[in-house]
Amino acid sequence: MYKSAILGCGGRARGHASAYRHVTGGKLAAICDMNEERLNDFGDKFDISTRYTDLDKMLEKEKPDLLHIVTAPTLRGSNERIRYSLMKQVSDHGVPATIVEKPIAIDSDDWKQIAGLAEETETKFIVNTQLNFHPKNIELKRDVAEGKIGEIKFIDASARSTPVNQGPHVLQLVSSYIDNSRPVRVLGQISGRDRLDSAEPSPMHAAAHVMYENGLHVSVAFGPGVGANVSPHKALFRHKRVFVVGTEGFVHWRFNGWERSTQKGGFESGHLNYGDQDVQAQGNLTEAVFDWLDDENKVHPTHLKQSLAEFNLLLGIYYSGITNQIIELPFDPPDGLINSLKEIL
Repeated sequence: MYKSAILGCGGRARGHASAYRHVTGGKLAAICDMNEERLNDFGDKFDISTRYTDLDKMLEKEKPDLLHIVTAPTLRGSNERIRYSLMKQVSDHGVPATIVEKPIAIDSDDWKQIAGLAEETETKFIVNTQLNFHPKNIELKRDVAEGKIGEIKFIDASARSTPVNQGPHVLQLVSSYIDNSRPVRVLGQISGRDRLDSAEPSPMHAAAHVMYENGLHVSVAFGPGVGANVSPHKALFRHKRVFVVGTEGFVHWRFNGWERSTQKGGFESGHLNYGDQDVQAQGNLTEAVFDWLDDENKVHPTHLKQSLAEFNLLLGIYYSGITNQIIELPFDPPDGLINSLKEIL
């Protein structure tokens, strides 16, 4: 039984903790948050008595096998975002595995820092893009892998939140349907500067045509104007989807429903309870970390380098929108890309 701990006891951490009812390989043993009221409320709710307000002390004393970093990527120290420094701190302590909340980065600068860490750390970092592990997505991906829709010809995916908010989820979901093939080329467009000065800076909208190393073409779109006719919900995060088209059918996963068409089964569809599916997905993602700790060959599908490649694609969409050029991937993004967006948009 592996020992787990959580850093950050805000709202999103509740999803991480709740998922342990679906986890058999590990147990939550300690929590850490600088806000003692939040720390104690969380500990009381999930019956975790071992509590810390200092990360170093928790890591030194508890020596967890898995740490959940559930702090906002936009959290800042004196003059910079501290996501990288937290990951470096964890790596220096030799924590075997760490789940990090998405997005892995915000701008080109912190992406470069974390990409550098990925080359030297021995900690198994995993990014918390859990859509990969939703039970219905697992089922639909199995259909695709077994050839039930024939050869994949095209993928269309979208989210109504800003590119940096739900884009990492959607881009990872696309990767999961094509065995984590890496993107090699992108032509992107961007618009809207309203959120560039927010805590989570991002253009309002982005759309792109992406080519992957397996030769597949993918269309992606992000922003409040996406899918308005098919997703009437006011909450923008309630629209995210992936549509995989093959030579003999298709599969289509959405926030609250699914569709499938195969030669054998014909057309099928149904509704989904996203909340229930998401708790199970979080448990599946966590269990997969323990599988990786058990067996080096069972590499977690949302491991750090894979997620960095997907975020490099997002940065490539931004840069393509700025330069009006096709961007070959992976690419070395210029420093201060968000500031460049502020000047251009």
